[in-house]
Amino acid sequence: MARPLGKENEKMLMGKKERSSVTNKRGMLFSRLESDIGYRFSDRRLLVSALTHRSYIYESRKFGMRDNQRLEFLGDAVLSFVICNRLLDFFPESGEGELSRMRASLVDTDTLAAIAERINLGEVILLSRGEENTGGRSKKTVLADSFEALTASVFLDGGLESAERFVDKMFAPLFSDRLGEADFRDYKTRLQELSHSLRCRPPLYLLEDVAGPDHDPLFRVTVIVGNECFGKGTGKTRKEAEQRAAREGLRLLEEDALRSKGDG
Repeated sequence: MARPLGKENEKMLMGKKERSSVTNKRGMLFSRLESDIGYRFSDRRLLVSALTHRSYIYESRKFGMRDNQRLEFLGDAVLSFVICNRLLDFFPESGEGELSRMRASLVDTDTLAAIAERINLGEVILLSRGEENTGGRSKKTVLADSFEALTASVFLDGGLESAERFVDKMFAPLFSDRLGEADFRDYKTRLQELSHSLRCRPPLYLLEDVAGPDHDPLFRVTVIVGNECFGKGTGKTRKEAEQRAAREGLRLLEEDALRSKGDG
């Protein structure tokens, strides 16, 4: 006949069951994250390190476990490297200043936190109870730092090629939707201000054509200042085409203003 468990043994058994349940749940969350980012780790310890907040280390006091700060440092460099390469490819005519502004808009805290939210990164970050109770899983700084660390863990586990694929996948919506605004966000405003000061008229944007299939259209826009055409632009969206036209219009209007000043 089996002897009943003592209270201490019963507590130990319950503790083991709870830890096992937490471990299984965490493993499922990690697997789902790997599926969401399109990368499966050979060494999942790197993934665990990337998702370990410093508060968790302080509270758990687990020997040999590291937080994600060192990976965050590396991930910042990997992200910057890959993003810079993509910007050079996409915008061969842009200067250093423009490229720097674009990069800054793509790797700032708000952007990285938004990407982290999209892949539900907050659900799998290891936090202390105190940090979790104060909303740590939704803090932008925690999410952005963890995303940088995640990037580094992919780089260390799979090399540069895997890291590039990961960054391309994570930033694809931004490159297609937001990048045009990040690149050209000042041009329409600047053109409007300059055209008003020089000619007392706002610019007019005319949609000339929409070519290509429905899933991949190409918009062509002309910008008119007064009665003159000052720029043309193309883009995947009308807004992007207008911004490109505004950039050309701004350049031509500035040159026109300089010539007029010189003649005077």
